[in-house]
Amino acid sequence: MFKRIRSGHDGGSEQGFTVIELLVVIIIIGILLAIAVPSYLGFRDRAANNTMKESLRAALPAAQAYHDDHGTYAGMDAEALAEIDSGISSTLTVASVTASTYCLAETDGSHPWSVAGPRPSNADFRNNLTCA
Repeated sequence: MFKRIRSGHDGGSEQGFTVIELLVVIIIIGILLAIAVPSYLGFRDRAANNTMKESLRAALPAAQAYHDDHGTYAGMDAEALAEIDSGISSTLTVASVTASTYCLAETDGSHPWSVAGPRPSNADFRNNLTCA
């Protein structure tokens, strides 16, 4: 029995992977990548969208404070909101404003979001920069 075991492992026999075995491994890796990459990209887009919405939610108390201080939303801009709350995103913009309503917008370049106020609900968040 030991002779049979040694004969399979002695230096005279050449062992390695066949081309078929290598192709099977490459195909399996390709299948795993085909599943993982779209899933990762979808996760990244959802995370970016949620970041934009959170940035808008963080600016809502500053917009309400502006209204409480001035009695109107007219004249509100991103600089005025930043004076009230210095933690507001530097890319936040005030897309439109009237005496009684406003539209705040936020984007990272490829994920635009806006919210119409006052007192917005989840339905007031839009995937654009105009609140329309």
